[in-house]
Amino acid sequence: MLEQIIKNYLVNTKGKDPALFEDPTLQVSALDLDSLDMVEMLFEIEDRCGFQLPDPTRYPQMTFRDMLADIEAAIREHNNGELPELSLEENK
Repeated sequence: MLEQIIKNYLVNTKGKDPALFEDPTLQVSALDLDSLDMVEMLFEIEDRCGFQLPDPTRYPQMTFRDMLADIEAAIREHNNGELPELSLEENK
């Protein structure tokens, strides 16, 4: 679900081509997101999870898959090893 939330945000809000995400070696830097874009993308996750992700400045140096794994690990750490159900719907 986490992957779909981030993909939906990038496709629907930032106009990224969905085909980009089919490449398992896709680098976050290849998405051409500026620092504000990165912060907004992470807010999408943070709003659903209820906490702030640590050090988002490291993500542009990662592959998209590694970024997803890192974010999931942070969520699990914050939730005693569990990955809570995340809604595709935005929190209002």
